[in-house]
Amino acid sequence: MKEKIRKEINKDIDDNISYLKEMFKDTSDIIFREFYIGDIKAFLMYIDGMADKILLNDYVLESLMIQSKDVENLDNIEDIKNNILTVTDLTEIKEFNKGVNSMLSGDTLMLVDGCTEGYVIATRFWPARGISEPSSETVVKGSRDGFSETIRFNTALIRRRIRDTRLKLVSKSLGERSKTDVVVTYIDDIVNQDVLNKLNKRIDKIDIDAVLDSGYVEQFIEDSKWSPFPTTKTTQRPDVVASALYEGKIAILVDNSPFVIIVPTTLPSLFQSPDDYYQRWIYSSVVRVIRLLSIIISLTLPALYVAVTSYHVAIIPTKLAYFIASSREGVPFPAYMEAIIMDVSLALLMESIVRLPKPIGATIGIVGGLIIGQAAVSAGIVSPIMIIIVSLTAITSFTAPNYEVSSAFRLIRFLLIIASAFLGLYGIMIGLIILLIHLIRLKSFGIPYLAPAVNSSTEDFKDMFIRLHLKFFKHRPKYMKTKDKIRQK
Repeated sequence: MKEKIRKEINKDIDDNISYLKEMFKDTSDIIFREFYIGDIKAFLMYIDGMADKILLNDYVLESLMIQSKDVENLDNIEDIKNNILTVTDLTEIKEFNKGVNSMLSGDTLMLVDGCTEGYVIATRFWPARGISEPSSETVVKGSRDGFSETIRFNTALIRRRIRDTRLKLVSKSLGERSKTDVVVTYIDDIVNQDVLNKLNKRIDKIDIDAVLDSGYVEQFIEDSKWSPFPTTKTTQRPDVVASALYEGKIAILVDNSPFVIIVPTTLPSLFQSPDDYYQRWIYSSVVRVIRLLSIIISLTLPALYVAVTSYHVAIIPTKLAYFIASSREGVPFPAYMEAIIMDVSLALLMESIVRLPKPIGATIGIVGGLIIGQAAVSAGIVSPIMIIIVSLTAITSFTAPNYEVSSAFRLIRFLLIIASAFLGLYGIMIGLIILLIHLIRLKSFGIPYLAPAVNSSTEDFKDMFIRLHLKFFKHRPKYMKTKDKIRQK
């Protein structure tokens, strides 16, 4: 149920104080401060720990209580604002709910006797984590700063990279109870207006008690909730966000979250790393091709092993067939069950490493993998070649820069193993065809998910499978349908 807050501010300040104290009774962190500006009674309310007390003491209370004695003819609030109050950010409000919501966000609410308006003083100052390098998106070259949980720090990191008057940061509030600050960021003369309109409609439809992280917003605005593939992109790197904004995309920043959402997104963009653009184009292109081949190997290798050993032994060399048969001698499970057991074990090991404390996580991962693999082979549960295949699958799957798309391919890998267990190579082909059809039909805010591979200009291929020299990036991506299409003259 929505909280009902009295709309109007009463001229009688004592009535306003009684109302606010009743609203926030049994709340020890709310500070109520009554004082006098000359002969005029005034009132401040703020949250201890979220408001800057030094600013309040030195530039608000000292000015209003002491310096006001030297001002003659102090008759109205305009004199107080213009001649006494020495703060830069002061907002006049005429509704109680706006003042209360601002106070709950860290600002200070000031009321003056005889006035039907209140004033919000910008005093937000809370404990914040410093700027540090994102642990999940490390690069060889490039900046080392990353987003934190404080939204104003994050907008400053973006503004530092885009010193353009046309950069827009539109603030919104989500969550009926949490009232979380959300900022929609875009460059006005570049952004695709249709994408912006769709995004605003989806955000405005969000009606939930609390938004605790950007993941909440991400799930509400995504195109297909049944698809394993993410139709939005998240990042902790300000340079990635700035690059996306220059391409006509939109960024959504959520307070209390270091992850920024970028929309729309495409599958090829999820395989791109910031390092691709900071290093020479030849090396970046080779690495990108290797990355693509690695994803294909991690997706299909276990399923190919199951299909070949179960149905199509004749297509492999005789010596290799004998070696596989001898290595599987004594294994009680069929090939598909062997692959599933090891793939599940790998997933469990990776999940446990994520949850363990960092000092012991890496050690447990290495020791656990070796012990489990050796014990499984010694016990005859799996064959040695299966250990090799699972190891190759794990190594190649780590080349995907985006964790969410890597998780999606892990799920598809399970399904392909099952398909190969029933139909062999035909099952793999059918599974890949179904996957391709799904990806072709998938869209992100109206943009094809496989763009620029589909419905796009061949000019966009300069940044898909390979990355050409920067001098070839004359135009912004055609599939984005931006207003300003020229990037480089």
